[in-house]
Amino acid sequence: MRDELRADLLEVGRLLVSMAEAVRTAMSHATEALLTANREICETVVSRDAEVDDLQRQVEQQVYDTLARQAPVATDLRLVITGIQIGADLERMGDLAGHVAKTALRRYPAPAVPPELREVITSMGGVADRMAGKVGLALTTQNARLGAELEGDDDAMDDLQRRLFSILLHKDWPHGAEAAIDGALLGRFYERYADHSVNAGQQVVYLVTGETTEPPSAG
Repeated sequence: MRDELRADLLEVGRLLVSMAEAVRTAMSHATEALLTANREICETVVSRDAEVDDLQRQVEQQVYDTLARQAPVATDLRLVITGIQIGADLERMGDLAGHVAKTALRRYPAPAVPPELREVITSMGGVADRMAGKVGLALTTQNARLGAELEGDDDAMDDLQRRLFSILLHKDWPHGAEAAIDGALLGRFYERYADHSVNAGQQVVYLVTGETTEPPSAG
């Protein structure tokens, strides 16, 4: 029975890592497509969101089967419980990458990002990629410190979002309301992607330490 439980838990972990890798790739490609007005990449990101959804369903099914058959306790129980929440956060991250790609498609063949926003959107994409990579590594290694570090990374994303809004709201913004709305939505998509990364990191902290309030220091 113990060997079967361990195999079930390893499968939950494997599926979550696969999801983390998939949503990291999705946002990286969506950012590239956004900045280059690449329709083919956008369509690939949108179509592959179904793969992330399928992985989430597999996580949920594996968790429910494990709970029913194995009755896990202690750390093992924490893994199956956190698996549901982490899977939900990762699925939402995939959706947000799809929203970025759809914004680019809506503007195609024109670029969706005007020159004034390219630097800040590029930076937001970089932070998103770093955070998603950290989620995947934290899951792979069950590293609570990495999970806790994501809150600091989220601060960087929040700073970038404020910078983006300062550009959009400047009196000399030359591109009109529609482009400003697109820019604001893009900022929101990246900011929420970061928030879900933090949520996943907090779940890793809980998995490893059993603590739900103060995460370990990132120092």
